[in-house]
Amino acid sequence: MSSNNAAAPYYFVPGPSKWPMFAGISLLVTMTGASAWVNDASWGMAVCLVGIAMTLAVLYSWFGDAIAESEKGLYSHRIDLSYRWSMGWFIFSEVMFFGAFFGALYYARSITFPWLADLDHKLIWPDFSGVWTNGVGPAGTVESYTPVEAFGIPTLNTALLLASGMTLTISHHALQAANRAKAITWLAVTVLLGATFMGFQAYEYMHAYSDLNLKLTSGIYGSTFYLLTGFHGFHVTMGAIMLAVVLYRLIRGDMSAEHHFAFEGAAWYWHFVDVVWLGLYVVVYWM
Repeated sequence: MSSNNAAAPYYFVPGPSKWPMFAGISLLVTMTGASAWVNDASWGMAVCLVGIAMTLAVLYSWFGDAIAESEKGLYSHRIDLSYRWSMGWFIFSEVMFFGAFFGALYYARSITFPWLADLDHKLIWPDFSGVWTNGVGPAGTVESYTPVEAFGIPTLNTALLLASGMTLTISHHALQAANRAKAITWLAVTVLLGATFMGFQAYEYMHAYSDLNLKLTSGIYGSTFYLLTGFHGFHVTMGAIMLAVVLYRLIRGDMSAEHHFAFEGAAWYWHFVDVVWLGLYVVVYWM
Protein backbone atom coordinates (compact mmCIF):
# COMPACT_ATOMS: atom_id res chain seq x y z
CA MET A 1 0.00 0.00 0.00
CA SER A 2 1.04 3.63 -0.06
CA SER A 3 2.01 4.04 3.59
CA ASN A 4 4.87 2.53 5.52
CA ASN A 5 4.86 4.76 8.59
CA ALA A 6 7.50 4.05 11.21
CA ALA A 7 4.99 5.11 13.85
CA ALA A 8 2.41 2.59 12.63
CA PRO A 9 1.31 -0.23 14.95
CA TYR A 10 3.51 -3.31 15.15
CA TYR A 11 0.83 -5.15 13.20
CA PHE A 12 -2.44 -3.40 12.48
CA VAL A 13 -5.50 -5.58 13.10
CA PRO A 14 -8.74 -4.06 11.73
CA GLY A 15 -11.98 -4.34 13.64
CA PRO A 16 -14.84 -6.71 12.72
CA SER A 17 -15.98 -6.21 9.14
CA LYS A 18 -19.28 -6.88 7.41
CA TRP A 19 -17.67 -7.08 3.96
CA PRO A 20 -16.73 -10.82 3.94
CA MET A 21 -20.36 -11.76 4.63
CA PHE A 22 -21.64 -9.37 1.96
CA ALA A 23 -19.05 -10.69 -0.50
CA GLY A 24 -20.23 -14.26 0.05
CA ILE A 25 -23.86 -13.27 -0.47
CA SER A 26 -23.11 -11.29 -3.64
CA LEU A 27 -21.05 -14.13 -5.12
CA LEU A 28 -23.81 -16.62 -4.33
CA VAL A 29 -26.32 -14.41 -6.13
CA THR A 30 -23.95 -14.02 -9.09
CA MET A 31 -23.29 -17.73 -9.55
CA THR A 32 -26.95 -18.66 -9.02
CA GLY A 33 -27.91 -16.27 -11.78
CA ALA A 34 -25.08 -17.42 -14.04
CA SER A 35 -26.04 -21.08 -13.60
CA ALA A 36 -29.66 -20.30 -14.43
CA TRP A 37 -28.62 -18.12 -17.37
CA VAL A 38 -26.59 -20.83 -19.11
CA ASN A 39 -29.52 -23.21 -18.60
CA ASP A 40 -31.88 -20.78 -20.38
CA ALA A 41 -33.86 -19.69 -17.32
CA SER A 42 -35.70 -16.44 -18.04
CA TRP A 43 -34.57 -14.84 -14.77
CA GLY A 44 -30.94 -15.96 -14.93
CA MET A 45 -29.39 -12.97 -16.69
CA ALA A 46 -31.09 -10.38 -14.46
CA VAL A 47 -30.05 -12.16 -11.26
CA CYS A 48 -26.49 -12.60 -12.54
CA LEU A 49 -26.19 -8.90 -13.38
CA VAL A 50 -27.59 -7.92 -9.98
CA GLY A 51 -25.04 -10.20 -8.33
CA ILE A 52 -22.19 -8.67 -10.33
CA ALA A 53 -23.34 -5.18 -9.31
CA MET A 54 -23.48 -6.28 -5.67
CA THR A 55 -20.00 -7.78 -5.88
CA LEU A 56 -18.55 -4.62 -7.41
CA ALA A 57 -20.18 -2.51 -4.69
CA VAL A 58 -18.71 -4.74 -1.98
CA LEU A 59 -15.24 -4.62 -3.56
CA TYR A 60 -15.44 -0.84 -3.90
CA SER A 61 -16.32 -0.41 -0.22
CA TRP A 62 -13.93 -3.08 1.09
CA PHE A 63 -10.92 -1.85 -0.83
CA GLY A 64 -11.92 1.71 0.04
CA ASP A 65 -11.59 0.83 3.73
CA ALA A 66 -8.14 -0.69 3.13
CA ILE A 67 -6.99 2.37 1.15
CA ALA A 68 -8.21 4.70 3.92
CA GLU A 69 -6.32 2.69 6.54
CA SER A 70 -3.17 2.85 4.42
CA GLU A 71 -3.42 6.58 3.85
CA LYS A 72 -3.88 7.12 7.60
CA GLY A 73 -0.45 5.55 8.18
CA LEU A 74 -1.74 2.44 9.94
CA TYR A 75 0.23 0.01 7.78
CA SER A 76 3.77 -0.88 8.77
CA HIS A 77 6.37 -2.91 6.88
CA ARG A 78 4.78 -6.10 8.24
CA ILE A 79 1.42 -5.25 6.69
CA ASP A 80 3.16 -4.43 3.42
CA LEU A 81 4.84 -7.84 3.53
CA SER A 82 1.50 -9.52 4.23
CA TYR A 83 -0.02 -7.88 1.16
CA ARG A 84 2.89 -9.05 -0.98
CA TRP A 85 2.60 -12.65 0.19
CA SER A 86 -1.17 -12.55 -0.25
CA MET A 87 -0.92 -11.25 -3.80
CA GLY A 88 1.73 -13.82 -4.62
CA TRP A 89 -0.40 -16.72 -3.38
CA PHE A 90 -3.45 -15.29 -5.16
CA ILE A 91 -1.58 -15.23 -8.47
CA PHE A 92 -0.37 -18.78 -7.77
CA SER A 93 -4.01 -19.87 -7.35
CA GLU A 94 -4.75 -18.25 -10.71
CA VAL A 95 -1.90 -20.21 -12.27
CA MET A 96 -3.50 -23.42 -10.97
CA PHE A 97 -6.89 -22.26 -12.25
CA PHE A 98 -5.65 -21.80 -15.80
CA GLY A 99 -3.47 -24.89 -15.47
CA ALA A 100 -6.62 -26.99 -15.04
CA PHE A 101 -8.08 -25.65 -18.29
CA PHE A 102 -4.81 -26.07 -20.17
CA GLY A 103 -4.69 -29.63 -18.81
CA ALA A 104 -8.23 -30.30 -20.05
CA LEU A 105 -7.29 -28.97 -23.48
CA TYR A 106 -4.19 -31.19 -23.60
CA TYR A 107 -6.11 -34.27 -22.47
CA ALA A 108 -8.88 -33.79 -25.02
CA ARG A 109 -6.62 -33.00 -27.95
CA SER A 110 -3.62 -35.25 -27.33
CA ILE A 111 -5.19 -38.25 -25.59
CA THR A 112 -8.94 -38.46 -26.14
CA PHE A 113 -9.05 -37.52 -29.83
CA PRO A 114 -6.39 -40.06 -30.98
CA TRP A 115 -8.02 -42.69 -28.76
CA LEU A 116 -11.48 -42.19 -30.32
CA ALA A 117 -10.02 -42.25 -33.82
CA ASP A 118 -8.14 -45.55 -33.52
CA LEU A 119 -9.26 -48.82 -35.08
CA ASP A 120 -10.95 -50.09 -31.91
CA HIS A 121 -13.44 -47.22 -32.03
CA LYS A 122 -14.16 -47.11 -35.76
CA LEU A 123 -17.33 -49.12 -35.24
CA ILE A 124 -18.62 -46.47 -32.80
CA TRP A 125 -17.37 -43.34 -34.61
CA PRO A 126 -16.76 -44.40 -38.22
CA ASP A 127 -16.66 -40.81 -39.50
CA PHE A 128 -14.46 -39.44 -36.74
CA SER A 129 -11.03 -38.44 -38.08
CA GLY A 130 -9.42 -37.40 -34.81
CA VAL A 131 -8.33 -34.06 -36.28
CA TRP A 132 -8.64 -31.37 -33.60
CA THR A 133 -9.82 -28.47 -35.73
CA ASN A 134 -11.61 -30.12 -38.62
CA GLY A 135 -14.87 -28.39 -37.64
CA VAL A 136 -17.00 -31.54 -37.88
CA GLY A 137 -18.29 -33.63 -34.99
CA PRO A 138 -18.65 -37.42 -35.12
CA ALA A 139 -21.86 -38.79 -36.64
CA GLY A 140 -23.39 -35.34 -36.90
CA THR A 141 -23.32 -34.76 -33.13
CA VAL A 142 -21.93 -31.21 -33.58
CA GLU A 143 -22.87 -28.63 -36.21
CA SER A 144 -20.09 -27.81 -38.63
CA TYR A 145 -18.00 -24.81 -37.65
CA THR A 146 -14.86 -23.01 -38.78
CA PRO A 147 -11.95 -22.75 -36.33
CA VAL A 148 -10.66 -19.28 -35.46
CA GLU A 149 -7.52 -18.32 -37.38
CA ALA A 150 -4.45 -17.15 -35.49
CA PHE A 151 -3.82 -14.28 -37.85
CA GLY A 152 -5.90 -11.15 -37.53
CA ILE A 153 -7.45 -10.26 -34.20
CA PRO A 154 -5.57 -12.84 -32.04
CA THR A 155 -2.23 -11.60 -33.34
CA LEU A 156 -3.28 -7.98 -32.95
CA ASN A 157 -4.41 -8.66 -29.38
CA THR A 158 -1.07 -10.30 -28.66
CA ALA A 159 0.70 -7.13 -29.79
CA LEU A 160 -1.65 -5.02 -27.66
CA LEU A 161 -0.97 -7.01 -24.49
CA LEU A 162 2.79 -7.08 -25.07
CA ALA A 163 2.73 -3.32 -25.63
CA SER A 164 0.67 -2.85 -22.46
CA GLY A 165 3.29 -4.74 -20.47
CA MET A 166 5.96 -2.35 -21.72
CA THR A 167 3.91 0.79 -21.03
CA LEU A 168 3.12 -0.48 -17.53
CA THR A 169 6.81 -1.04 -16.84
CA ILE A 170 7.62 2.48 -18.06
CA SER A 171 4.94 3.85 -15.73
CA HIS A 172 6.32 1.87 -12.79
CA HIS A 173 9.85 3.12 -13.33
CA ALA A 174 8.53 6.67 -13.61
CA LEU A 175 6.76 6.32 -10.26
CA GLN A 176 9.91 4.93 -8.67
CA ALA A 177 11.74 8.02 -9.98
CA ALA A 178 9.02 10.25 -8.42
CA ASN A 179 7.88 11.41 -11.87
CA ARG A 180 4.16 11.25 -11.17
CA ALA A 181 3.06 12.93 -14.42
CA LYS A 182 4.93 10.41 -16.56
CA ALA A 183 3.65 7.53 -14.44
CA ILE A 184 0.06 8.72 -14.88
CA THR A 185 0.46 9.13 -18.66
CA TRP A 186 1.87 5.69 -19.32
CA LEU A 187 -0.52 4.00 -16.91
CA ALA A 188 -3.42 5.63 -18.77
CA VAL A 189 -2.01 4.23 -22.02
CA THR A 190 -1.86 0.78 -20.39
CA VAL A 191 -5.51 0.94 -19.36
CA LEU A 192 -6.46 2.09 -22.88
CA LEU A 193 -4.57 -0.84 -24.44
CA GLY A 194 -6.36 -3.25 -22.11
CA ALA A 195 -9.75 -1.79 -23.03
CA THR A 196 -8.87 -2.04 -26.72
CA PHE A 197 -7.95 -5.70 -26.24
CA MET A 198 -11.36 -6.40 -24.75
CA GLY A 199 -13.10 -4.56 -27.56
CA PHE A 200 -11.34 -6.69 -30.17
CA GLN A 201 -12.10 -9.88 -28.25
CA ALA A 202 -15.79 -8.99 -28.10
CA TYR A 203 -15.75 -8.44 -31.86
CA GLU A 204 -13.94 -11.78 -32.34
CA TYR A 205 -16.65 -13.56 -30.34
CA MET A 206 -19.42 -11.99 -32.41
CA HIS A 207 -17.61 -12.95 -35.62
CA ALA A 208 -16.98 -16.51 -34.42
CA TYR A 209 -20.57 -17.01 -33.33
CA SER A 210 -22.33 -15.48 -36.35
CA ASP A 211 -19.90 -16.09 -39.23
CA LEU A 212 -17.96 -19.20 -38.17
CA ASN A 213 -20.84 -20.95 -36.35
CA LEU A 214 -18.43 -21.55 -33.45
CA LYS A 215 -20.40 -21.80 -30.21
CA LEU A 216 -19.89 -23.03 -26.69
CA THR A 217 -21.79 -26.14 -27.79
CA SER A 218 -19.43 -26.82 -30.72
CA GLY A 219 -17.94 -29.90 -29.16
CA ILE A 220 -14.83 -29.92 -27.00
CA TYR A 221 -13.11 -27.44 -29.33
CA GLY A 222 -15.81 -24.82 -28.84
CA SER A 223 -16.11 -25.33 -25.10
CA THR A 224 -12.35 -25.17 -24.44
CA PHE A 225 -11.95 -22.21 -26.79
CA TYR A 226 -14.57 -20.10 -25.05
CA LEU A 227 -13.65 -21.22 -21.54
CA LEU A 228 -9.95 -20.42 -21.94
CA THR A 229 -10.29 -17.19 -23.89
CA GLY A 230 -13.39 -16.12 -21.97
CA PHE A 231 -11.87 -16.54 -18.54
CA HIS A 232 -8.74 -14.80 -19.76
CA GLY A 233 -10.86 -11.93 -21.04
CA PHE A 234 -12.52 -11.74 -17.63
CA HIS A 235 -9.09 -11.51 -16.00
CA VAL A 236 -8.04 -8.78 -18.44
CA THR A 237 -11.18 -6.86 -17.47
CA MET A 238 -10.42 -7.24 -13.77
CA GLY A 239 -6.79 -6.26 -14.34
CA ALA A 240 -7.82 -3.17 -16.29
CA ILE A 241 -10.19 -2.17 -13.48
CA MET A 242 -7.39 -2.60 -10.94
CA LEU A 243 -5.06 -0.45 -13.03
CA ALA A 244 -7.79 2.15 -13.52
CA VAL A 245 -8.24 2.39 -9.74
CA VAL A 246 -4.46 2.79 -9.33
CA LEU A 247 -4.53 5.47 -12.03
CA TYR A 248 -7.24 7.35 -10.17
CA ARG A 249 -5.25 7.12 -6.95
CA LEU A 250 -2.12 8.41 -8.67
CA ILE A 251 -4.05 11.37 -10.05
CA ARG A 252 -5.47 11.97 -6.56
CA GLY A 253 -1.95 12.07 -5.12
CA ASP A 254 -1.88 8.72 -3.31
CA MET A 255 1.25 6.53 -3.20
CA SER A 256 4.85 7.61 -3.33
CA ALA A 257 8.11 6.60 -4.97
CA GLU A 258 9.00 4.45 -1.93
CA HIS A 259 5.61 2.99 -1.03
CA HIS A 260 3.19 1.97 -3.78
CA PHE A 261 2.31 -1.68 -3.40
CA ALA A 262 -1.16 -1.09 -4.84
CA PHE A 263 0.59 -0.27 -8.12
CA GLU A 264 2.99 -3.19 -7.83
CA GLY A 265 0.26 -5.72 -7.00
CA ALA A 266 -1.84 -4.64 -9.98
CA ALA A 267 1.27 -4.75 -12.18
CA TRP A 268 2.10 -8.30 -11.05
CA TYR A 269 -1.43 -9.35 -11.95
CA TRP A 270 -1.28 -7.64 -15.34
CA HIS A 271 2.01 -9.30 -16.26
CA PHE A 272 0.51 -12.66 -15.24
CA VAL A 273 -2.40 -11.98 -17.60
CA ASP A 274 0.10 -11.22 -20.38
CA VAL A 275 1.94 -14.51 -19.86
CA VAL A 276 -1.30 -16.53 -19.83
CA TRP A 277 -2.33 -14.93 -23.11
CA LEU A 278 0.95 -15.93 -24.76
CA GLY A 279 0.21 -19.53 -23.77
CA LEU A 280 -3.34 -19.24 -25.10
CA TYR A 281 -2.16 -17.69 -28.33
CA VAL A 282 0.12 -20.65 -29.00
CA VAL A 283 -1.97 -23.64 -27.87
CA VAL A 284 -5.47 -22.39 -28.74
CA TYR A 285 -4.96 -20.43 -31.95
CA TRP A 286 -1.80 -21.94 -33.48
CA MET A 287 -1.63 -25.61 -32.46
